[in-house]
Amino acid sequence: MNRDLSLLRDLQQVDKRIHELTEEVKRLPKYIAEIEAKLSSHKRQLEADKQTLADNQKARRQMDGDTGTHNQKISRLRDQLNEARTNEQYHAFQHEIQFEEREIRKIEDRILDKMEEAESLEKNVKKTEEALKIESQKVQAEVAETKARVAEDDKALVEQKARRDELAAEVSPDALRLYGHVRRGHGGMAVAQALADRCQNCNVLFRPHFSYQVRSNEKILTCESCGLILYYEPPGAGVEDPAGDAGIVGG
Repeated sequence: MNRDLSLLRDLQQVDKRIHELTEEVKRLPKYIAEIEAKLSSHKRQLEADKQTLADNQKARRQMDGDTGTHNQKISRLRDQLNEARTNEQYHAFQHEIQFEEREIRKIEDRILDKMEEAESLEKNVKKTEEALKIESQKVQAEVAETKARVAEDDKALVEQKARRDELAAEVSPDALRLYGHVRRGHGGMAVAQALADRCQNCNVLFRPHFSYQVRSNEKILTCESCGLILYYEPPGAGVEDPAGDAGIVGG
């Protein structure tokens, strides 16, 4: 195989790996931020539930106080009832006592409603606390694992970039220039494997003579349809030793 062609094939693989690592290094911190933000959201929801429960308890204490106030009024009214001197006074005090008793019953009904609500809130808070504890542990583990992955990717990225520099230094200037031009025009893709009679990238059939030239791997050829640099590897063949240099020609 043409030496430059062999090197460009390897360079394509290295560039692909560099792109993958770069994208992952950019993506992983965002992932960490997302799971931490989700955890923070759940923590805020738990605090809101706890506040709702606290407000419920405060309301019940207030209503208990209101009940005590009404009972004190009833106690005073009963004393006044016993001291009533006329039927009108007696009936008036009775009416007030009945009013206070109705108010107490209303408050007691609201207290029962609040107690039922509190029971549901307490269960929900307890359940949320348990789930949040598990989630926090999971997030901590994922963050640690992801940070370790970023460190590994950073190290691999340095190695791959060094490998790229080594390969690029071995490629002839003309071949490297062609590779860069094709790569820029195809979103980072520059080299494609050819099958016996077609380009594996665009699947367009080759002309017979062009197909023969591609299979020889003696020159750097570009696909007549998609423009990618082509190399051919016979079925079942291993990596070939680079052949001698040859000129660069278009499709």
